Amino acid sequence: MAKLRIGSRGSQLALWQARRVADLLRGLGHDSEIHVIKTTGDKVQDVPLARVGTKGMFTKEIEEALAARSIDLAVHSLKDLPTTLPPGFTLAAITKRDDPRDVFLSFRFAAPALLPEGARVGTSSLRRQAQLKAWRADLEVIPLRGNVETRLRKLQSGELDAIVLSAAGVDRLHLSATYAYIFPVEQMCPAAGQGALAIEVCEDDAATLDAAKPLDDLRSRVAVTAERAALERLGGGCQVPIGAYATFTAPAAEDLVLSVVVARPDGAELLRHAEIGCEPAPLGYAAAEALIAAGADRILAAVYGEDAAVPQQP
Repeated sequence: MAKLRIGSRGSQLALWQARRVADLLRGLGHDSEIHVIKTTGDKVQDVPLARVGTKGMFTKEIEEALAARSIDLAVHSLKDLPTTLPPGFTLAAITKRDDPRDVFLSFRFAAPALLPEGARVGTSSLRRQAQLKAWRADLEVIPLRGNVETRLRKLQSGELDAIVLSAAGVDRLHLSATYAYIFPVEQMCPAAGQGALAIEVCEDDAATLDAAKPLDDLRSRVAVTAERAALERLGGGCQVPIGAYATFTAPAAEDLVLSVVVARPDGAELLRHAEIGCEPAPLGYAAAEALIAAGADRILAAVYGEDAAVPQQP
């Protein structure tokens, strides 16, 4: 088989992810090369993510390259991938999930509870903002763009008192600060699919499908399927204040417990629901329906109404 061409964004984190998949493919006997593709989300750096208003802002250009057959497969952070793929594409594999949680980094404060009143906390995510504000309404949450290294520099400069990032991204790039605090999922519900990598291919490309399929981790796929089903039913993408996290009830169990959070961006209202079941997609839909019955649709309608540019998908 010819070298597999891997499409990736150009950030250090995205390239780490692409190289990780390349290493895994090499272990299966497949050579590959990485093609860097700039996406809308990479080009628009001076606007908060929630206001970019472009569907598939981290994936559209990569999928165009897939459709044109200039690449064979794309590597994404699953949390950035819309819950419904365009026709003609499929997820050949979801790799074994890394830490799905969020991490607080600071050079001055050992934990979020120790932040002084009015402390400035940077994050790129409405989901994180909403949960931070629900817990500490006094915090000033600053929209943060740029790659993770840029965000860390803003923290080092003293512009911010703390930042919140994905634990998986921090681990992958070996980033550090004086203090790091990993939020329990009960305190900061992760984004659907956070910590997992997705390998997207053209569904009619049998050779690439066969090459990537051994990288699929079944239990990771089952868990994130439940999370993404809840997100889909709620009509949300990666830039609305929705968290979803599923885990198996025991190491060898088939039942999942799925926790879903919907919150107002200012944290003034937060809804949480947990559901247990063994069929991932119905489980996700059931959790979403319970939240809708509790008023989640009203919260999300207000979010979309406040800023019509907020996309229904990332």
